[in-house]
Amino acid sequence: MRTHLLLAAALSVLSAASAVDAQTYPSRPIRVIVPQPPGGGFDLVARTLAEPLARVMGNPVVVENRPGAGMLVGTEAAAKSEADGYTILLGAKPNLAFNAGLYDKLPYDPRADFVPVGLATFNPYTLVARNDLPFNSLKEILEHARAHPGKLTYASAGNGTGQHITAAVTFHRAGVQVTHVPYKGAAPAYQDLIPGRVDLFFDNSATAQPHVDGGRVKAIAVSGVERLASLPAVPTVRENGVDFDNETWIGYFVRAGTPAPIVARLRADFDKVLAMPEIAAGLDKRGYRVMRLSPKQTEDLIAADIDKWTQLIRSAGIRASD
Repeated sequence: MRTHLLLAAALSVLSAASAVDAQTYPSRPIRVIVPQPPGGGFDLVARTLAEPLARVMGNPVVVENRPGAGMLVGTEAAAKSEADGYTILLGAKPNLAFNAGLYDKLPYDPRADFVPVGLATFNPYTLVARNDLPFNSLKEILEHARAHPGKLTYASAGNGTGQHITAAVTFHRAGVQVTHVPYKGAAPAYQDLIPGRVDLFFDNSATAQPHVDGGRVKAIAVSGVERLASLPAVPTVRENGVDFDNETWIGYFVRAGTPAPIVARLRADFDKVLAMPEIAAGLDKRGYRVMRLSPKQTEDLIAADIDKWTQLIRSAGIRASD
């Protein structure tokens, strides 16, 4: 009996402490961990949301880039942070769904370690090519790849990134071999693509758009279910005869175990940010599609994508070192 009383007292103290924390939250800067280098598409979303979130919350929100090891470094850091609402993960399909299929063992559990604050955008990928590549359609590229296995090369922002998986699954579904050349981020990939040292790059559409608009590369295809408003003449992968589409969701997550009142506060303020017309317009202009889902819809989508992509990646034989 005494043991039960002591346990009940301890739980009461913890509950009271959590209530006090929630009432005073936030009382110090909140950090958003982005598990990719500065300047990429995920970084752009994190920074676009951070400044208005800071205004809504009346509290600093600081973006911290923690790239490395296929987004494992930053994601693990968030998974091992305190469950107090002061560390937010910029979570996306690559680090939470793709990595579940790419790695036999992860230093974090995509299902159990995180709770979604909310998803902000869907974002497709755009296949871009060096300007002097003598092909202007995905069909032509695939025909050449079938005749010359492994001769063409494609860049990615690193092993296991969305750029890597989108290209690898596209080429696998098409039954061709194209050689993967991983880089440490999108910026160094363009440093080789633009002068022609690598042939192709299936980049995040938001970061690809300025290079296409500037004439530095040419757009070949998009991975979404429909054409992009910003690239209406560029067909989808499916229009080129390959049975595949992919749009990455991107959003904010906190550690599982974060007090429910703090999660509720973050979700309410996050939703206020997404409702701002200038935020939606700015993201749409960059090739993102803003999404407004309920917590249940968000959780269901993430769970379904972890199952789907684990099976798809493993059936295609794609590994993080490919």
